[in-house]
Amino acid sequence: MSEPVTVNVDVVSDVMCPWCYIGQKRLDRALAALPQDVAVEVRWRPFQLDPTLPPEGKDRAAYLAEKFGDGERAGRIYETVREAGRKEAIAFDFDAIAVAPNTLDAHRVLRWAASAGPGVQDRLARRLFALYFEEGAHIGDHTVLVAAAREAGMDAALVETLLATEADRDAVRQEIATAAGMGINGVPCFLIDGRYAVMGAQEAEVLADAIGKVAAARRDGHPSAAG
Repeated sequence: MSEPVTVNVDVVSDVMCPWCYIGQKRLDRALAALPQDVAVEVRWRPFQLDPTLPPEGKDRAAYLAEKFGDGERAGRIYETVREAGRKEAIAFDFDAIAVAPNTLDAHRVLRWAASAGPGVQDRLARRLFALYFEEGAHIGDHTVLVAAAREAGMDAALVETLLATEADRDAVRQEIATAAGMGINGVPCFLIDGRYAVMGAQEAEVLADAIGKVAAARRDGHPSAAG
């Protein structure tokens, strides 16, 4: 067997983006299809689809009316998302969502989760997606975020204390600005080894192929040759 190679994948996403949830599922399948000598370290990076939403969020029906103009157009768009979700075993329940959230605080907690232990950030990202899209939870609410952090294995008391402060608000905004400076204006975006970007919720086979090519190039000592 070849020497093991570790590839870093940064997933730039927003937890209120349905295609990011679909992308997470497709990434799972991509990772499962990789050779055993390729290890992948996943890190979730922040993006906000709508940073103008107030901290308390906005009534989702009103938000959709402002965004799409009429319910029929929104219905067509979300039916496409539902169909893609069904293929990834996601039970989207858009009707259960009462509040369109500002996700800045969710991204703050995800940032802290990255240093809370192996797998914690990934568990938290999955939980936040499920809470919002399958359970209709308000993922801008601090009570919801603290409970999700606890489930993911974080120190809930510490998270609750930090959320009440301004901790890392500017750091998250700076990360989002950095992504924009790199040309990322839509999500999900999968950054592989900080060099190669796969834009959108691509099929698992596309992601697996891209990661595999980067791993092969690194193994051969020619990282710039992948792509």
